Amino acid sequence: MNAEQQPLKITETALRDAHQSILATRMRTEDMLPIASKIDQVGYYSSEMWGGATFDSCLRFLNENPWDRVRKLRDKMPNTKFQMLLRGQNCVGYRHYADDVVERFVKHSVDVGIDIFRIFDALNDFRNIEVAMKTAQKYGGIVEGTISYTVSPVHNVELYIAMAKRLEEMGSDILCIKDMAGLLTPYVTRTLITEIKKVVKIPIHLHTHATTGLVGMNLQCAIDAGVDIVDTAISSLAMGTSQFATECVVASLKGEARDTGLDMNLLAEIADYFKEVRNHYSEFESDFKGVDVKILDSQIPGGMISNMENQLREQNALDKLDEVLQEVPRVRKEMGYPPLVTPTSQIVGSQATLNVLTGERYKIITKETRECVMGKYGKLPAPIDPDLLAKVSEGQEIIECRPADLLEPEWEKVVQECGDAISSEDDRLSYALFPKVAMSYFAQRDAAAANPVKAKPVALKNASPPAGSAPAKASAPAAAPVGGAYTVTVNGKPYSVEVVPAGSAPIKASAPAPVAAPAPAAAPAPAPAASGGAKATLVAPLPGSIFSVQCSVGDVVNEGDTLLVMEAMKMETNVTAHVSGTVGALLVKEGDKVQTGDELVVIN
Repeated sequence: MNAEQQPLKITETALRDAHQSILATRMRTEDMLPIASKIDQVGYYSSEMWGGATFDSCLRFLNENPWDRVRKLRDKMPNTKFQMLLRGQNCVGYRHYADDVVERFVKHSVDVGIDIFRIFDALNDFRNIEVAMKTAQKYGGIVEGTISYTVSPVHNVELYIAMAKRLEEMGSDILCIKDMAGLLTPYVTRTLITEIKKVVKIPIHLHTHATTGLVGMNLQCAIDAGVDIVDTAISSLAMGTSQFATECVVASLKGEARDTGLDMNLLAEIADYFKEVRNHYSEFESDFKGVDVKILDSQIPGGMISNMENQLREQNALDKLDEVLQEVPRVRKEMGYPPLVTPTSQIVGSQATLNVLTGERYKIITKETRECVMGKYGKLPAPIDPDLLAKVSEGQEIIECRPADLLEPEWEKVVQECGDAISSEDDRLSYALFPKVAMSYFAQRDAAAANPVKAKPVALKNASPPAGSAPAKASAPAAAPVGGAYTVTVNGKPYSVEVVPAGSAPIKASAPAPVAAPAPAAAPAPAPAASGGAKATLVAPLPGSIFSVQCSVGDVVNEGDTLLVMEAMKMETNVTAHVSGTVGALLVKEGDKVQTGDELVVIN
C-alpha cells in the first residue's frame, strides 16, 4: 500500500515543543503526570516529551531533575514511544561536547526511556550528528535524521534532496524535515515531500510551526504528497508559535484513506485538561497569538519570539522589536546564512539585539558569534561577510575539520570535578552539560531535602481564581520554620524562600525566573581614566550574570584585556578593560546578577 493510502501517523508535541514555543518551556512535570495516561491511550505514533530546551529549563528554572521527568512519564505511559530532540554534538546544550560525553548522554537517555532520537545539526553539517546517531542505534534507539529547513540564496529543493539521501545512507530509520520557523509554503511542501519520496525509502516525518499562518495548507499538501508522520499539538497548546492543532488534522481525515484512527473524545479530554493547566503559566505566554507573515523574512523560530519580546520588555525597549526583527536577517546573511534553530537562532538573535540596543553594529560581539564565524559549530552554508570575518578572526584561520575532533575527552574530568558527592549518572551528565546551572540546582535540591516543606497540592479546576475572590495563599510548612531554605508553592508555582530567625535580616523570597536572561541595552559611557592615580570604574555593558572573573585585585591590566565574562540570553560576552591600570577592587563575584551600568571593577 502506498503512503498516500496508509493512515497518517501523529506525533503529539504538548509535552515538549508546544509549551516550549508558547509558554517558554516552563511546564512542570507535575502538570504533565495527571493527564499522561490519557495521552497514552490515544494511539499516537509518538509523544515528543523531552530534549530541546526542556533539560536546561528543568535545572535552571523549575528545580527539577530532567531525567526523572522521563522516568515518571514512562510509568504513566508504557504504550507510547517517547521522542526527544537532540542537537547532535551539542546534546541539549549550547556548545559542542566531546564524543565521550555525547555517547554517555545518548546511552543514558535510552536507559531512562527515550525511544526515538530526532537528531539535527543547526548548520546541517552532518559530521556533527554521526556520533549521536551511531550511539542511539548501538543501544536500540530509533534514529530520526533531521534536515533543518530554511530559506536563503544557497538553500533549495535540490540541496534538501541531497541531504535526505545522505541521511538515509548514514543509517537514519526515519527522515525528519524540521521547519522550526514555519517557513514552508504549500507548493514548496508538496514539491519537497514528492521529490524526496522518489529518492529515499525510509518514512518522512514533517515538523512545522503555525507562526506564518500557512501551516494548515502546508500539512494538507504534505499529506497529499504521502508524508508518513506529522507533528501536531493538542488544540489548547496549538497555533500561534506552536504547531497545528491535533484535532483539526484528525477531524479532516476522518473516514478518508489516511484516517488517523485517533479517538476524538480522548483528545477533547486532553485539550480541556491543558486549557486549565495553561492558566498556571500565563505570565510566560507570548503576546504573539496570531499570524505574522513577516516571519518569512526574519525567519525567527516560534520559541524565540516570546523570549525576544520578554528580553526587550524588561529593558523598556519593546518598541525596538521591529528593528531587531529587521536586523536578524542582516546578521544572518553576514554570518553565512545559518538556519535559525538552537543554538544558531540564539547566536544570531542575541547578536542582532546587541547591534540594535548598543546603537552600533558589532560594538559587542558575543563569544558564540565569534566561535560560529570561526567554524567551531561546523561549516556555515555560505561565505561570511569579509568585514565581519576581519573583526572576528583577528588573523586566525577558520576551522575546517569536524569541531569535536579538536576536543579532548571530557568525562574523566567531569567525574573528578564532581567527586564523591555527585555520583549518580543523572547528576554527572547534568553537570557535564551545564556545570554552573547544575550546581545551583543541586544546592537548591539539597537545601529542600534538608528542610522539607509539605506543600498542599494545587487543584486543577479553577486554577485562576475568579475576580473578586480572596488572594491565593502559599501553602505553609507543617511546623514553624527555624531558619534555612524552604520551597513553598503559590498557585502551583514553586518559590525558594530563605527563612531567618526573628530579629535577623528580612526574609528574601526569589520570584520565578524570567523567561530568559534580559536583552542587552546600550551601556552608559564608562568613567574615563583620570590621571594622577585617580580611579576609573568599569560598568556592565548589558544585563545578565557574571559567568567568570578573570582578574584579581592588584593585577596590572591593559585597555582591551578581558576582566570578566558575562552570560546573557545564554550567550557569553567578554567585558574588557576600558583603560589601562591596576585592578583596585572587584565589586562582583561569579553568579552575581547585574544590570546595565552596574559597577564591576575599579581600575586605579
